[in-house]
Amino acid sequence: MAVMWSRLSCIGFGRGKRSISLFSNTSPSNWTKVVSDAEKIVGYPTSFMSLRCLLSDELSNVAMHVRKLVGTKHPLLNTARGFVYDSKNNLQMRGLVVLLMSKAAGPSHSVPNPQLPDMVSGIYPSQRNLAEITELIHTAFLVHRGIVNLKDWTNADGPLKDMQFGNKMAVLSGDFLLANACTGLAQLNNTKVVELISSAIGDLVQGIYYEGSNSAEDSSIADVSMATWEDQTFLSHGALLAKSCQAAMELAKHDVDAQMLAYQYGKHLSLGHKLNSDLQPFVKSGAAEPLPFSLDLAPVVFHRQIVGQEKWLQQLQQARSFGRPIDFSKLWRTIKSEQGVSKAMDLCSYHGNKALDAIKRFPPSEARSALENIASAVTKV
Repeated sequence: MAVMWSRLSCIGFGRGKRSISLFSNTSPSNWTKVVSDAEKIVGYPTSFMSLRCLLSDELSNVAMHVRKLVGTKHPLLNTARGFVYDSKNNLQMRGLVVLLMSKAAGPSHSVPNPQLPDMVSGIYPSQRNLAEITELIHTAFLVHRGIVNLKDWTNADGPLKDMQFGNKMAVLSGDFLLANACTGLAQLNNTKVVELISSAIGDLVQGIYYEGSNSAEDSSIADVSMATWEDQTFLSHGALLAKSCQAAMELAKHDVDAQMLAYQYGKHLSLGHKLNSDLQPFVKSGAAEPLPFSLDLAPVVFHRQIVGQEKWLQQLQQARSFGRPIDFSKLWRTIKSEQGVSKAMDLCSYHGNKALDAIKRFPPSEARSALENIASAVTKV
């Protein structure tokens, strides 16, 4: 499985392309408080949830080789820095949500207590292990996403040998993390959980393939519907969290209804936050000129649907007149003039409200309140 993952992750990635963290860009001060309060509820900080694996002898050897990339432009360095400190991204949020969901649901009343081990802070040990596994898979995903497409690399970008070495280290370290996650998954001794998380890994691979198989030029002219955007975004950004939340319910022997509620919360939270992230280039204040943005962002996709493919191609041509690179300031103003941004904001609120509807079906508790706060925070654009 690790080999399949690493090979597919090499397909079609642009130069220096780095994924956007799921939980980022949301009102930093408010978001930090929401996370801090939530971590107190589950019993310990989750900022270094995968630290046990990251400090192993095998990965320490990998880290020694990664140091050789210092001074190069390989994106693996940025990912490695994020393991230690990243003030903008909460890299371990998936594990925190899984733990909160586990505590919010509590023990199942349909299964005798002797069949399950004792809870610690209202969470079963297997659920904590699942949270770590979820983070390891996500970390492997981030590392593999940092693989550089050498076909697009030029001498002006730096020595090619550095990029080749960086790619080898990204494949090796990502595969190592994924292998550890798969080993931990097998140790849970629950075939349904193994099936759920394995399918989530497959979804991630498929989502990465969709994102990386088209060049920037192809994606700018592709006639992608919003329904297709949501389907592909769920694969690459939502499936892991949704299925991990469902798996946490399965480990506590909750019924199908509780599992589906947990799944729906994870799904809609992920989609809501991806929409929040996509909206940032169009709602941020204080920037004199908008930075270049992806043409796959939700407001852009909505804009294409509103104006139609023919008019969109005309607008795109006007923004790159005389064969020059795209004038993102001009394109930004064009998109802002229509309703694509407001449509994306409405959809963000919709998914946030759906996540709230799901979690409110659980019994009142501190953990449920924390999950409600997280869902509310991701919809505040």
